[in-house]
Amino acid sequence: MDTRDPRNDSSSIERRDFLRVTGLGAAALATGAVSGCAAPDQTSRPAAQAMADQPWTKEAFELEEVAISDLMEGMASGKWTSQQITELYLDRIRELDRQGPRLRAVIETNPDALDLADQLDKERQAGKLRGLLHGIPILVKDNIDTADKMVTAAGSLALSGHHAAQDSGVAARLRAAGAILLGKANLSEWANFRSTRSSSGWSGRGGQCGNAFAVDRNPCGSSSGSGAGASASFCAAAIGTETNGSVVCPSSINGVVGIKPTVGLVSRAGIIPISHTQDTAGPMARTVRDAAVVLGSMTGVDPRDAATAASRGHAYTDYTQFLDPDGLKGARIGVERNFFGRDNRVDALMEDALEVMADAGATIVDPAKLTTLRQMNRNEGTVLDYEFKADLNKYLESLPADFRVHTLADIIAFNDAHKREEMPFFGQEIFLAAEKCGPLTDTKYLDALNAMLRAARGRGIDALMEEHKLDAIVSPTSRPAWVIDLVNRGGESGGSSGPAAIAGYPSITVPNGYVLGLPVGILFFGRAWSEPKLLKIAFAYEQATHHRKAPKLPLSLDLRDAVL
Repeated sequence: MDTRDPRNDSSSIERRDFLRVTGLGAAALATGAVSGCAAPDQTSRPAAQAMADQPWTKEAFELEEVAISDLMEGMASGKWTSQQITELYLDRIRELDRQGPRLRAVIETNPDALDLADQLDKERQAGKLRGLLHGIPILVKDNIDTADKMVTAAGSLALSGHHAAQDSGVAARLRAAGAILLGKANLSEWANFRSTRSSSGWSGRGGQCGNAFAVDRNPCGSSSGSGAGASASFCAAAIGTETNGSVVCPSSINGVVGIKPTVGLVSRAGIIPISHTQDTAGPMARTVRDAAVVLGSMTGVDPRDAATAASRGHAYTDYTQFLDPDGLKGARIGVERNFFGRDNRVDALMEDALEVMADAGATIVDPAKLTTLRQMNRNEGTVLDYEFKADLNKYLESLPADFRVHTLADIIAFNDAHKREEMPFFGQEIFLAAEKCGPLTDTKYLDALNAMLRAARGRGIDALMEEHKLDAIVSPTSRPAWVIDLVNRGGESGGSSGPAAIAGYPSITVPNGYVLGLPVGILFFGRAWSEPKLLKIAFAYEQATHHRKAPKLPLSLDLRDAVL
């Protein structure tokens, strides 16, 4: 389930890349999982010393943690040009993504990025600004169509060489706002909807993405590269997609802000799908303000996605107007304690967060538990299997007639024929289950969909918020990142993304502190179209705590001096 390049010489995969499994995954085999009985010090002294001696831990990066507003002001004042900013990010990707710590957050960079930046600089000089992102470099996930020299492949070798004929709705909106599509971010292949034993952040195209706070730890999925890349200052911000957890979990685990919008607020046209009921794209950035700026540049009705029609009267092009440092004053916040008890250290950070919010003037309603979680979860798998087959086949129909795959069955056959490259660590059990599903007129699907949505919406989030007159519900977003283990699969996120994701309602994760140096987030979620209210609350919490820290991309977490 969805939760369950440096600068390339070419924008497509070379044959030598097609025939090998890239990167960090091989190193992860030697790392293994941390034993529950092991001592706290899991990092060997030679490894820790090598980490400390790496040059990337010592030299400051000019654009590290620089906000979008500061980039815009810098271009307006002449401090930077867009071309200079773009080149700085490209250099950083080149030095740190496939060299140095080898984060592997970026599958490929846009070979036209510098030319696009030069064009936008000339427009600025002529007095023309396209929008709030004029000249700002943004990474987009590798399942988002861009009509340029970059490939859109959902990380899969089956789609290598696929150049979209038309921009996705998201890409078109970003370009209209002046953004430079800097590159394609790595991801969990097929948005983590291929295998029940998958490793989040692994794709055939990109290899295993790491975590910005310890590269041998998991970045969570499926927008893994978007979260790690935004955290590592490889871009001003990034775009991820979520079906259930794939924006908010990698944001939490990589210490950034992630917004999962209401389904329909942002167009899904031209995004390789899982589920038209739950899919959405959303921004991932280092601050709430930056994420709000990007969100406003993504909204709007798109005739290619019928769900966006419902956003009329609910969408804004500038969400920064809702950011209020006093936004917690008078807010009623419900505490969803069903998601506590999975990690006592995360729970302790949540208790601290509740105190901060109360001190800032919020009324804390504790507990405020959803009583329909089991009914939501019981039916989600059936809905996603049915919709994945139908929605993916519809997307693949648009590929050129001579392309190698046009159906889910074709992709299954491709993977079987290329097991060494595509399935060295895990299989395609979810694909096989989805392929057995019938049409979306099946009673089994329709009954599951109706039961799931009733449990998540009317009898779930809506009922809980109405009962307690809540402005938002809070829960821990995830647990800390686990060590990548491609042999034994590794850990689970312990995340709370499910209710909002299944309902199609918005959620926002904000950094909420650290567990032994690893970030975790706090999740704010609520009713449909409540992005303004959630942003107001999330921004006030961010300003009251300032938990965000820049990662140093260590190869491993040094626990020699840890105090438990």
